[in-house]
Amino acid sequence: MRKLLTNGLVLVVTVALGLVVAETATRIADDLPVFETDLPPSYGGGLGRDTTPEHLDEVARVEGVPREWFFVRPPPLPNRHAVPEQWKALNQVMVEWSRKTGSPFRPVDMFKDWNAAFVGNPCDKEFFANLPAGLSVFEPIEGEANPPYRFPINATTPERLVTNEFGWRGPPVQFARSPRSIRIVFVGASTVANPHTFPYSMPEWVGHWLNMWTAARRPDIRIEVMNAARESLNSTSIEAVVRQEVAPVRPDLVVYSEGGNQFELDSIVRNMPSAATLAQARPVDGLTGWLRAASRYSALARRVQSAVGLAGLAEGAREVPKPNYEIHWPLGLDESDPDLAYPDLPLSLNVIQRDLDRIRADLAAVDSEFAITSFIWAVKDGMIVDPIRNKVLWEDLNVRRYPYRYRDLERLAAFQNRLLAKYAATHGLPFIDVAGRMPFDSDLFADAVHETESGGQLKAWVILQQLVQIIEQRLASGVWPKPLPVPPMGDVHPAFVKKPWHIPVDCKPGKPVDSAKTSGIKP
Repeated sequence: MRKLLTNGLVLVVTVALGLVVAETATRIADDLPVFETDLPPSYGGGLGRDTTPEHLDEVARVEGVPREWFFVRPPPLPNRHAVPEQWKALNQVMVEWSRKTGSPFRPVDMFKDWNAAFVGNPCDKEFFANLPAGLSVFEPIEGEANPPYRFPINATTPERLVTNEFGWRGPPVQFARSPRSIRIVFVGASTVANPHTFPYSMPEWVGHWLNMWTAARRPDIRIEVMNAARESLNSTSIEAVVRQEVAPVRPDLVVYSEGGNQFELDSIVRNMPSAATLAQARPVDGLTGWLRAASRYSALARRVQSAVGLAGLAEGAREVPKPNYEIHWPLGLDESDPDLAYPDLPLSLNVIQRDLDRIRADLAAVDSEFAITSFIWAVKDGMIVDPIRNKVLWEDLNVRRYPYRYRDLERLAAFQNRLLAKYAATHGLPFIDVAGRMPFDSDLFADAVHETESGGQLKAWVILQQLVQIIEQRLASGVWPKPLPVPPMGDVHPAFVKKPWHIPVDCKPGKPVDSAKTSGIKP
């Protein structure tokens, strides 16, 4: 018996050591931290494959932008620092709470400054109620509930997001303009902000390459590229960001890039089966709960998570059957040449145009230009998605966006881009065509609208070529660089003078609410 127990113990120790070695090797191979218990979120779903070198020559380059620049990474962020121990501990609490409750409030949401007018009484909103910790809130400008949140100022969060003096993602900035500078600000949502785990966002790549360009071609000029985007914003919230935060920094150009958060087909669909029928027919992702939980802590589990697709989604590489609904196209609306004034445009495009009009007015008031990009969707009729490498993309198109067909998503995405292009042409705005010039490859996308890290780098390369042309035109005409503002701007951004503060969230039944702590007015 003793020998049997000894042999069993040896076997257990051997297997455990083997797993430790395998886990360490896998983390190193997958570029994950070796010694951290809680791994960064896996954003690509499968193991992925960097196909950017295969597509790099498909992107037309402008003169003065050598191909080899693509492989030159930005310098390390000087404002990246250690995550506070208190935040690490809070993040662990939030991860466990999120796993148990399934709340839509994610751990990352705890490390944001929320608009006090948007929050109101947190116990009145399911999104905020019953949190295990309080919230950081800021006083809104003129009591407005938009934008709903900001990133914390001068912070490095547990997801490795690095912010500057305005809570914008990226390197340090100063409020006042410097002589002979060109200031470009990107606005949008998650496809511009990018996953917090990425070391650089798309605008940071653009700014890095633009300053390589100026160093080689115009060393007398400095280009400042900033990223005021944040995930989940719609056009109305983006307009508030531009008016409250971006316009005061007196940018030369603001680049708007968004097209996913208001992309709803419901209003033009007819004969859709009942919700109960759809729920019964909706595909499942095939991923067991224990494996999903284990993937938070183990690189090996993530490998298994990807491999599950081989058996469960082998037939799912193609589009799953979708119900035979109908697209009811608005009467009299020309799909190939949309009327901007049509009163009932699909995809919330009337609301989006209204907000774009307001942004143009916001920027005109400070003599800033406005540019719009097209928006790329990773969907085409008849496309085949690798069930292992691109598992999340397949699930996004066939589970999350069920019951909509690939061909309808592709059709409406193309229509949205035609309208955005016409809006830009009608109002004399630069139009940066991302969807038309970005190579199409499933390996460049994490899901239907978000690029992988390397895919985001390639998108930045596409945008760079077109931005260089805009900059060259403005330099040749003498419009840029502008003289410094008169009177001088000062040193402090007016939107960030008042510091955020903390409010408790205690929603126990029968407990009276302290309105002074939840009304949005600092007690």
